[in-house]
Amino acid sequence: MMRWTKRKSWKSIMPEIPRSRRRLMRPIDSRTPAYVPGLGARSHRNRSCGVASFSPWFASPWHREGDDKRVEVWQLGNPQSRSVGGVGLMQRIAICGVVLMMLLGPVTARSEDEVDHRDTAQPTQDSLNFFESKIRPLLIDHCYECHGEDSQESELRVDTLAGMLTGGLAGASLVPGKPASSLLVTAVRYQDNDLKMPPDEKLSDVQVADIIRWVEMGAPHPDTNTVGPIVQRGEVDLDQGRKHWAFQPPIKATPPIGDALTDAPNPIDAFVLARLRAEGLRPNAPADKRTLLRRVTFDLIGLPPTPEEIDSFLSDSSSDAFAKVVDRLLASPQYGERWARHWLDVARYADSNGLDENVVHGNAWRYRDYVVRSLNGDKPYNQFVVEQLAGDLLDSGNDVDLRHDRLVATGFLVLGPKVLAEQDEAKMEMDIIDEQIDTVGRSLMGLTLGCARCHTHKFDPISHHDYYGLAGIFQSTQTMDSYKTVAEWHENSIETPEQAAELKQHQQKIADQEKLIAEKFTHAKSELEPPSDAAAKPDELEKRFSEETRAELKTLRDELERLKEETPELPSAMGVVDGDIADTAVHLRGSHLTLGDVVPRRFPEVLMSDDDPSIPADQSGRLEFARWLTNGRHPLTARVMVNRLWRGHFGKGLVPTVDNFGLKGSSPTHPELLDWLAVRFVEEGWSIKAMHRMMVLSQTYQQSSDFDASNAELDPSNQFYWRFSVRRLEAEAIRDGLLAVSGQLDWTTGGNIMPYKNREYVFNHTSQDKSRYDSKRRSIYVPVIRNHLYDMFQLFDYTDASVLDGDRNTSTIAPQALYLMNSEMVSDLTFAMADRLLNEDTDSVQRIQRLYLEAYGRPPRDPEISDGVRFLSRFETLQRRGDVESDGNASDPERSAWQAFCQAVVSSSEFVYLR
Repeated sequence: MMRWTKRKSWKSIMPEIPRSRRRLMRPIDSRTPAYVPGLGARSHRNRSCGVASFSPWFASPWHREGDDKRVEVWQLGNPQSRSVGGVGLMQRIAICGVVLMMLLGPVTARSEDEVDHRDTAQPTQDSLNFFESKIRPLLIDHCYECHGEDSQESELRVDTLAGMLTGGLAGASLVPGKPASSLLVTAVRYQDNDLKMPPDEKLSDVQVADIIRWVEMGAPHPDTNTVGPIVQRGEVDLDQGRKHWAFQPPIKATPPIGDALTDAPNPIDAFVLARLRAEGLRPNAPADKRTLLRRVTFDLIGLPPTPEEIDSFLSDSSSDAFAKVVDRLLASPQYGERWARHWLDVARYADSNGLDENVVHGNAWRYRDYVVRSLNGDKPYNQFVVEQLAGDLLDSGNDVDLRHDRLVATGFLVLGPKVLAEQDEAKMEMDIIDEQIDTVGRSLMGLTLGCARCHTHKFDPISHHDYYGLAGIFQSTQTMDSYKTVAEWHENSIETPEQAAELKQHQQKIADQEKLIAEKFTHAKSELEPPSDAAAKPDELEKRFSEETRAELKTLRDELERLKEETPELPSAMGVVDGDIADTAVHLRGSHLTLGDVVPRRFPEVLMSDDDPSIPADQSGRLEFARWLTNGRHPLTARVMVNRLWRGHFGKGLVPTVDNFGLKGSSPTHPELLDWLAVRFVEEGWSIKAMHRMMVLSQTYQQSSDFDASNAELDPSNQFYWRFSVRRLEAEAIRDGLLAVSGQLDWTTGGNIMPYKNREYVFNHTSQDKSRYDSKRRSIYVPVIRNHLYDMFQLFDYTDASVLDGDRNTSTIAPQALYLMNSEMVSDLTFAMADRLLNEDTDSVQRIQRLYLEAYGRPPRDPEISDGVRFLSRFETLQRRGDVESDGNASDPERSAWQAFCQAVVSSSEFVYLR
């Protein structure tokens, strides 16, 4: 992330304006020199930095009491031209937005905060998983035989990181981050006649793309040894492995008590305060009520509080006023939509397959709606897990709706991307199983089980046999109906008896119509003179029919086509059922072509105990696996989930590596608190809402986000929670917030808005994506197309829907500001905001007050009102004179002025950050 320091120049943190255009720069207003925190005032003469900044009348939305952060706007172009430099108002405002997001976001919102808690100097777990699942198997299959431990042709070895970096006779085969300089990429591309690998047959396009992507990622590799051979790991030491903190049962310790903690009725605060005291830190004071309401409302339902909700909370002076707000939000249907999106990141949800055959997951939305319903109903998490792994195997009695719900839940196992055109069916099957094992391991246990496909896990006590014990469970599960190109995933039928009867009735109508056409044709044929030749073709015969008869036949056939087109499609859902039951043989070096011993279906040995369930010989073992995970004694399941919930509220997990609790993952910052929460989670019936309530009602959550220099010196990253960490809203919350404030949000819940049929290709013959993103519904319902993500989502760090990601990255980049200041969507919504304000309130002051309440959850300060009124007046005047352009109608300068003002307000850091 970009951080402000006194040593950084403006030029080093801002996108540079071309030198050829700097001579055209002028200040819009020369009354006040720019002032930047940490740098002091900058005179207008210092223009060589080539940056744009915010004017005094625009500055008020980002002005904080006690701060002087006003900076001026520099226009580009000829001062006399109407469209300055060929750039309209929105483009000029966009330059202001760059400063807004890059200066006022990181500076005023974050101070010394670090947003992205991942260590970017080291490979991320996701990148290592990519290597283990995509690259290592490929190297094993195609390269190790000639360039491995036993043989190094041309003195090249690719089974070690050091070997690839050192290279062979031709030089280094790998230059991390530079595919064009990596001989490995050159070889697999087959673009050099003297260097083609593998020599016998080129890799598939998907495999080549994977290698290029891996190199572009910096060639992440689990081995840190870059100067010598990899040390092969021996047998797993189970006794030693069980000593790892995550593999030991959680213990519910007594919350600390002491004089300094008498005001900590919430056990969370007792643990946090004890750690703060041990580190020499003091907690921040509570946040003010307005800030707290906006924080928790976005946190729990992903929308801003309304002015009416703000007034209600402010007027409630009871001791449980905040608790009542929390209970209201948790009971809201919007809660499920907000928190389902967090789970869908983990479930790698997408509406298309991606990869080589990007066909539509036409029924994936049913799984999404299942998650929303489950969370709104506070379905116990253990039941939620069991249904997703083995819902088809649960006894639902005569409850058809429950049966269907559980079948839909198993879509969790099918949603992953698949190489549907893979010619080797056995390989495709094992790749799908590997993706399922990896997803289940990281999502539910926080373990990178997929790393044991080719060999015993290099870090965790997970053996090669453990992996294939699990693989047998999923190989005994039917995920695909066909492996023939293009392969088809399985879907469970979820029709009701009424729907089945309706289809049968409709099919009878079609049959009756076909019979009617046949009878009409036969009758007409019998009346031909002379009689027809029995061998004559029907088309030839029909030409001899009377014009009236041909017209009647056409009418009947048109009706038949209409009936066929209107045939109701019985609902189905992506999901699994038990297939052919069998154990799986170890795949030596991960290759399905080289098999070893058959491994009985079982769970990872390091986590097993004597009373664990056995898997019946005639069943896959999915149900037993699901119940083993959720028996309440499993050391990982509850810990992983409460850590995900904590991360959702506090911006980072108690275990920062939320998807990896293994030996290469982070240790918990507050181990006793994590264990206490995990045990409490199980004791309270695995209630997710109860855990939300406890977390947000804690003093730890309700602290202000104010910066404290003495605390920051000891704990600059807020590792120990001495304050609430400021964080940017996710893409969905920004979009939904804009829709809500503009009054344009469509509150409809559930259902499908995809314009595709199931299994239809996303891109048609013109390579155009038919997906539409102009819906006013909440972002959770917007299509998620792999390989072609909605541009706003991509810009604001939406998850990669091809992989599990429980810890989204957060970036602060100039294009984000440019989007807010230039996009058609934001422009349309801010016109809607302007229209509402102009229709509902009588004067500018009232309108500004309303806008601030809706956007920021607070009233404007007096300088902000006066600055706003002055801006609106000046904007109208300039537009009436033709000195500015806007996206609005020049004949309505008042509306255009209000749109520009609204857009400035919602593009500010205060709107897109939670404090």
